[in-house]
Amino acid sequence: MTTLPMGNAALDRELEPHERYVPGHHWRNAQDEMEAAKLGMWLFLATEILLFAGFFCAYTVFRYWYPDNWHAASRHYLNWKIGAANTVVLLLSSFTIVLAIRGAQTNRKGMMLVNLFITELCAAFFLIVKLGWEYAPKWQKGELPGANFTYGGHTVEAGEAAAHGGLIDSIFHVDHGSYVTNAYDHIFLSIYWISTATHGFHVLVGMIVIGWAMWLASRGHYGPRHYTSLENVGLYWHIVDIIWIFLFPLLYLV
Repeated sequence: MTTLPMGNAALDRELEPHERYVPGHHWRNAQDEMEAAKLGMWLFLATEILLFAGFFCAYTVFRYWYPDNWHAASRHYLNWKIGAANTVVLLLSSFTIVLAIRGAQTNRKGMMLVNLFITELCAAFFLIVKLGWEYAPKWQKGELPGANFTYGGHTVEAGEAAAHGGLIDSIFHVDHGSYVTNAYDHIFLSIYWISTATHGFHVLVGMIVIGWAMWLASRGHYGPRHYTSLENVGLYWHIVDIIWIFLFPLLYLV
């Protein structure tokens, strides 16, 4: 009695998309494609760094001009505990997205999906805290940027600073218990709003691309043979987290 040879297990089932992945015809091999994709992502991230560098430069200039007001405004308008909570959440999300990429590299689909889901939850938590605990109360109290600043019933009019020359400190001082509203508060809040809102938009974009990566992962598109786009999503998310690591101490802990 003869025994038929066992079939190859990989051929006895339908191959996952990552197992049958073939790089584009214009690439010599998958390695070249991966390196080009990562280079493109790094170039894009360089433009993101330049964008936020402008905000950091503006922060530096105004912080140098009005150091005392900057310190007082940070303590009064911002809650460092909220910022710290969001920092911890983003650090956790950076760790989980690394685990997701490791899951793709080791062909552990469950590990990949679970960690992508945790990363998505962390991003959602960050935005909920930012919108619900910070932005909404500030909007209600008039702690808004620039000429929209109405905290204490005062509105900063266009040209008001120029009209008072170098004595803008004397424009208004509204007593709020232990805090006296300063003429430069609206500048601090302008830096705060534009920096954190732009960062928050990047977090929202990150949620979208992480959700897209989860969908691809669920369909078997990521595995040891192909996980380039997932790695690029991870690079983007790390830059978003790093930018917040700078924003948190500069705005909340000055």
